[in-house]
Amino acid sequence: QVQLVESGGGSVQAGGSLRLSCVVSGNSFSVKCMGWFRQAPGKDREGVAIITTGAGRTDYSDSVKGRFTISQDNAKNTVYLQLNSLKPEDTALYYCAANTACFTDTWFIPAAYSIWGPGTHVTVSS
Repeated sequence: QVQLVESGGGSVQAGGSLRLSCVVSGNSFSVKCMGWFRQAPGKDREGVAIITTGAGRTDYSDSVKGRFTISQDNAKNTVYLQLNSLKPEDTALYYCAANTACFTDTWFIPAAYSIWGPGTHVTVSS
């Protein structure tokens, strides 16, 4: 069974940076896709960055493209999300999620992911 734990959230001013980490434990070999999602109060959960665990292909939502970078360290079973040029609208609870299948048409769909971490808060002040 795969378990995920996020860390690295915090409060920063607009323009600042944070690095989120997601440690994967358990049967990590079964994971094919890892994603970072976020949910702001009163809004739906949205996918922001995806990485395939094999080839390391990445993709980003338009709202974060050019500012956020997803990466992985397979030796540490950890996926990272580097958040740069943060904006107040980036404020949300950020989750990492794992999928044992990986289809491009479901990369950013939360319902396609069965394994979730508890989340880490990111607050960006203006």
